[in-house]
Amino acid sequence: MLIDSHCHLNYPALVKDREGVVARARKAGVARMVNIGTTRKEFDQVRATAEDFDDVYCSVGVHPHHVSEEGENLKADDLLKLATHPKVVGIGETGLDYFYNHGAHDRQHESFREHIRAGIASDLPIIVHSRDAEEDTAKILREEGAAQGKPKGVLHCFSSKRILAEEALELGFYISLSGILTFKKSQELRDIVKDIPLDRLLVETDSPFLAPEPYRGKICEPAYVVNTAKVLAEIKGVSEDEVAKQTTANFFKLFSKVKPLP
Repeated sequence: MLIDSHCHLNYPALVKDREGVVARARKAGVARMVNIGTTRKEFDQVRATAEDFDDVYCSVGVHPHHVSEEGENLKADDLLKLATHPKVVGIGETGLDYFYNHGAHDRQHESFREHIRAGIASDLPIIVHSRDAEEDTAKILREEGAAQGKPKGVLHCFSSKRILAEEALELGFYISLSGILTFKKSQELRDIVKDIPLDRLLVETDSPFLAPEPYRGKICEPAYVVNTAKVLAEIKGVSEDEVAKQTTANFFKLFSKVKPLP
């Protein structure tokens, strides 16, 4: 069994065949999926998808790309009210993105801080996006209390520099790997992952984006997490079964609100 710790089932590329996507994931051995919230406007749809499937859960948050539209007045209390739902198991996707710069840096910072505060108050993991913002990501996490063990969380779709991986591990965070791990040009990432303890790793698809080899260029879906896990096993020199067992155990330890496997 594997877990897709981060997917976007409500994006148009997947929603038109939602039942088929979930069925194929189950057939591939994917036991749980976390449907990630990126805007408050679409949260009701994200939550409804989680309600429709026993093995799908969700998160609530505003992606850094959307802080200009939704983040200006965002407060931790807004997130906390929505996080009381039994299927909401994480806070985010939040974080910083200086690559696309869709939101002013100061606005991204404040939104990120409010998400962190909601994670601490709810004891739910924060789901962190960081692109070209390693230094500020670590700085804000530390300033908001991560050095004291809260919040708990995960760097999702990790493809950053080694220094951010080291910072995350020091702060007790997990690191989640997507199909990027399988790309031919991702040798630097594979070298970093080789040094990260297996008990601190998760796997994800970030579907419908970043389909792993041999599906690169196609619409990604949760079933493809198997391909990322296979490459992770090769990097670590362990069996695919060991990767599945350990990353699944890591997921349930971090996302403790998710109903355990029978």
